[in-house]
Amino acid sequence: MPVITNVNDLKRIYKRRVPKMFYDYAESGSYTEQTFRENTSDFDLLRLRQRVAVDMTGRSTASQMIGQDVSLPVALAPVGLTGMQSADGEIKAARAAEKFGVPYTLSTMSICSIEDVAENTQKPFWMQVYTLKDDDFMRRLFDRAKAAKCSAAVITVDLQMLGQRHKDVKNGLSAPPKPTLANMVNLATKVPWGLQMLGTKRRFFGNIVGHAKGVSDPSSLSTWTSSQFDQALNWDRIREFREMWDGPLIIKGIIDPRDALEALNVGADAIIVSNHGGRQLDGALSSIRALPAIMDAVGDKIEVHLDSGIRSGQDMLKAIAMGAKGTYIGRAYIYGLGAMGEAGVTQCLEVMQKEFDISMALSGRTSVANVDRDILMIPKDFEGNWAA
Repeated sequence: MPVITNVNDLKRIYKRRVPKMFYDYAESGSYTEQTFRENTSDFDLLRLRQRVAVDMTGRSTASQMIGQDVSLPVALAPVGLTGMQSADGEIKAARAAEKFGVPYTLSTMSICSIEDVAENTQKPFWMQVYTLKDDDFMRRLFDRAKAAKCSAAVITVDLQMLGQRHKDVKNGLSAPPKPTLANMVNLATKVPWGLQMLGTKRRFFGNIVGHAKGVSDPSSLSTWTSSQFDQALNWDRIREFREMWDGPLIIKGIIDPRDALEALNVGADAIIVSNHGGRQLDGALSSIRALPAIMDAVGDKIEVHLDSGIRSGQDMLKAIAMGAKGTYIGRAYIYGLGAMGEAGVTQCLEVMQKEFDISMALSGRTSVANVDRDILMIPKDFEGNWAA
């Protein structure tokens, strides 16, 4: 077993073990990838303020997100195609999250279905949904989530159309992989991955194939998906989704204070400050830079979470200090999943919890509830010195 000291150790193993098209799918942003890069690099601009001679005993990383107890203020973010990073990947990740005591969020574009994950876990998970045009499919998706006892719905609002990810276009990304010569040569070098995939029946989008009208196989799936993302989406449509789901609701993809206020008005229980991991509008602010203005706009009227760019417990601590109630990791746990399956996801969470705990202690805090902006040194122009 290799010694894992940080998330990058998992990333190096992940890159060796997973086919290039799926590594590139996770490790890429849209267009020039400016926002993708700044999501992580902007955390480095924030400094932690070290305190000494403070009683560090009795520490706890436990907290709550939307009223649910969590062992660490983090949830596993929804990631499409997780089951192509590792066979039955959604089930493995959900199990790891459940045992660790943090929420797992299943993507609509998952390989394992809602029912697959529910059958293989003991505790409720969260369900992410896209704002699709097909009303019948959306209603039944929410109903399936209720039947699976999902404890929250996460509506992603920043994917009305796809920002182009150049690597995916060049790789011909699909599930299952397209049999191009380059793909076949690369797949042939990933023998353990291939053997795992041969051993599972779950290789397509389990939440859609067989559930959406007219979608019975991968070829019909492509046609359906390309027509479903709703470019006419508005807040009235989101209110309709709020009526379809009567449980806790989280809106993901907020990066502007005005949209945060709109989310508050439609009755969301929480918002996720997120730019889709830098995969949509390239040139948008990083999530951590956008967070302060959103906190100023909504205050404590709605719970605010942060996604995009978190690769360490220190990043997580900085986001909490800036006002977020919870955080999300996507790529970080995918590195662990692709590297070592369920055990790798657990390793990722353990590493980040240790980083969070020690950094919190050395900053003079012993509980998540006491983490505030006083532990940070923030550049004067961190939020931007923009002309408009």
